[in-house]
Amino acid sequence: MMSPPRWLPVLGCLLALSAPADDAGVRAGAEARHNWPQWRGPLANGVAPFANPPIHWSETNNLRWKVPLPGKAHASPIVFGDAIFLTAAVPVGAAQKPVYDAAPGVHDSVPVTHRHQFIVLAISRIDGKVLWKKILREEWPHEGGHETGSLASNSPVTDGERLYVFFGSRGLYCLDLKGEVKWSKDLGRMQTLHAHGEGSSPVLHGDALIVCWDHEGSSFLYAFDKRTGQQRWKVARDEKTSWSTPLVVEHEGKTQIVVSATKRVRGYDLATGAQLWECAGLTDNVVSSPVYDGHGVVIAGNSYYQQAMLAIRLAGAKGDLTGTDRVAWKLNRMTPYVSSPLLYDDTLYFLRHNQNILSRLEPATGKPRGEALRLEGINDFIFASPVGAAGRIYVTGRDGVTVVLRHDRENVPLAVNRLDDSFSASPALVDRELYLRGERFLYCIAEPGQR
Repeated sequence: MMSPPRWLPVLGCLLALSAPADDAGVRAGAEARHNWPQWRGPLANGVAPFANPPIHWSETNNLRWKVPLPGKAHASPIVFGDAIFLTAAVPVGAAQKPVYDAAPGVHDSVPVTHRHQFIVLAISRIDGKVLWKKILREEWPHEGGHETGSLASNSPVTDGERLYVFFGSRGLYCLDLKGEVKWSKDLGRMQTLHAHGEGSSPVLHGDALIVCWDHEGSSFLYAFDKRTGQQRWKVARDEKTSWSTPLVVEHEGKTQIVVSATKRVRGYDLATGAQLWECAGLTDNVVSSPVYDGHGVVIAGNSYYQQAMLAIRLAGAKGDLTGTDRVAWKLNRMTPYVSSPLLYDDTLYFLRHNQNILSRLEPATGKPRGEALRLEGINDFIFASPVGAAGRIYVTGRDGVTVVLRHDRENVPLAVNRLDDSFSASPALVDRELYLRGERFLYCIAEPGQR
């Protein structure tokens, strides 16, 4: 399984997801494969096909640098060229008595006691120095979010020319890679379930920028022209709050957007926004994002009051697929809540709820690849999504521990690494480096002398 040809199906999947095949698109696609330009990496499945990060590290070993961060965020860092781009919500001014113009939420919600600046930073991969910082908005947030969440949980995305940052209720922004704002959009104000915050990340495909706006009010899916910000279409969604990020898939010559949510998983035509198909079967509070196996099967799952996972065949998918043979398989146990699955070669990896239990399935059939594995060493919730590179799997817990496993049928543990921070953002893997965004620091993990 681990022989050199293993990268061929991964590369084929990436080409299916890349921009139109003109010369510029081919060059941009090739460059993106060597970067981490979006949520879940260049393939949108958690895999970095050309990265080879360290196996072992600590606060004193294989740590190139760590730099303090100005504010809290659970958005994952993205990497392109020599820069890391990340967002933050920074409290400013004196603390005040919490003020709400909406219901403050219920269980585990936190009050807002400060104005916040919503910022984006570019950081040098070489030494961790801030290349530039841009304050995009300052306001008193109308919701505080969940006690384990953040006010900046939407990850940015880049095409290598522009940077796209989505702060939800605080706006959508396009910047050049020097930090100058090219255009911006105010989409209104979200009212999230239990006031638990926002989190869906924007997605690029060709010259389209996709944004999902699911909340307790009127929900929509948007497509914008990435160059001008002009709205191409806006379609209403019969949905409540979800936090998953859309997935763009090319199948049988048609590009579609797949969105996981509570009432339905749905597919939309990228060109027009027309709904192509829908399928019920998930449960409340969808956070986990879907993945595509490159062979016509989309897999979506979540876990809250109940557990659920669906594999949907795109061939012939039209209308309501619930209960039809377009559902390849279903699962009602061990499914993920906050983290998203990792689809690495011919194996689907995912965590049980937010726990340290890792399942392994055959994506086409849903058949288990052995028993679920307990990730010894992680003793807290896991919010970060698993990532994979160089025949290895990396899973990071909130307690600062990352377990590294071998990517094969046995998944033998290779290392248990600990840092003095708490991690909810997913790692980014580029070249021989691994970037971890903690509550307090951004870490560059790399062996000495490697780049």
